[in-house]
Amino acid sequence: QVRLVESGGGLVQAGKSLRLSCAASPNTFSFNTIGWYRQAPGKQRESVAAIRRGGSINYADSVKGRFTISRDNAKNTVYLQMNSLKPEDTAVYYCKGRAYDSSEGMESDYWGQGTQVTVSS
Repeated sequence: QVRLVESGGGLVQAGKSLRLSCAASPNTFSFNTIGWYRQAPGKQRESVAAIRRGGSINYADSVKGRFTISRDNAKNTVYLQMNSLKPEDTAVYYCKGRAYDSSEGMESDYWGQGTQVTVSS
């Protein structure tokens, strides 16, 4: 029943900006950690940014200073503001949350379907 749905991807020129959104449902469900991963063709999936329940944030070195992760608790939505985009940022971006799964008795990861970001040079 738990779902994460990304939106906001698209095609932009280098130096421009995009904002990705990840909406979680049901609205009453919360994650211990939620963040963004990306995967380019032929490359491994990598962590981009994450925010924890207490508010601490981590960024990959490659995006630090350009990307900003934030959340709106009322909307149960997390955002990724991407500025000064580079061609190497081109990838499918996935939202991922981690929460305790009572049916399995352990923490589990929940993934969105992904949204394509393409940056032209």
